[in-house]
Amino acid sequence: MPLKIDCYMSINCASEDSLRENIKKAIEDEGIEAEIKFYRISEEEAQKLGLRGSPSVLINGRDIQPTDVAGFS
Repeated sequence: MPLKIDCYMSINCASEDSLRENIKKAIEDEGIEAEIKFYRISEEEAQKLGLRGSPSVLINGRDIQPTDVAGFS
């Protein structure tokens, strides 16, 4: 069963290219099968989802770097 990777970024996040590259490399290096989706979302949408940073990466629904930082930027 492939991993499910969801990547959430703020509208103005400049990290998308490097995030895509890093995830691709990690998946290839580990020989993992994954379904990867990228989303550009507003701060309001991030709050509804409980996200606290941009980018936020969830693997099988779990944030890989949970943090106590407020806001989504």
